[in-house]
Amino acid sequence: MARGGRRFKRGHFRGPAPPATPEQPVAHEGPVPSAAPVSSPPPRRGQAEPSTNSARGRPALVRDVSAGGVVYRRAGDEGPIEVALVGRLRPKRWALPKGTPEVGETLEGTAVREVGEETGLLVRIERPLDRIHYWFVWGGVRHSKTVHFYLMQMVGGDTANHDGEYDVVEWFPIGEALRRLSYPNEARVVDKALELLTNGG
Repeated sequence: MARGGRRFKRGHFRGPAPPATPEQPVAHEGPVPSAAPVSSPPPRRGQAEPSTNSARGRPALVRDVSAGGVVYRRAGDEGPIEVALVGRLRPKRWALPKGTPEVGETLEGTAVREVGEETGLLVRIERPLDRIHYWFVWGGVRHSKTVHFYLMQMVGGDTANHDGEYDVVEWFPIGEALRRLSYPNEARVVDKALELLTNGG
């Protein structure tokens, strides 16, 4: 049990997250493909087997997949749009909620579960939104990661019930959320959500 009664997800740890090199993201345009169950149990949750490149003297390559969402709410049909962000205080960092699949779980199921755990909110997926891709090195291992994002509407819950993965969960007007996000590739995903919500695109 985490200090203050908050829960920590099994397999997760407190402290700095792996460096995601957000300064060199590769964002994939277009909708997220139809989700299929994740059928092969990875060595770690959400990770594929490392490649054999390490036999040639290069770091092993692990292909990771995650799913998450841009969760929004609005007061009435014409009310301002707010987006939920998850944050760490040291170092200060704001991000979109997301996480890795359990064995046999669809990407949609992963997104709903992880967003619910990290924010304390009940959400409904409205549509696939976008996906981003980036790489990083962690523990001497190269990771190639793809994150699938969905547009989600809050239907219940309370941010006070978020788990211990992040320090805080806060609602921001969508324009402010764009400015606060620490990673430019995630800001582009929120910008796409804004376009869809305001123009019906």
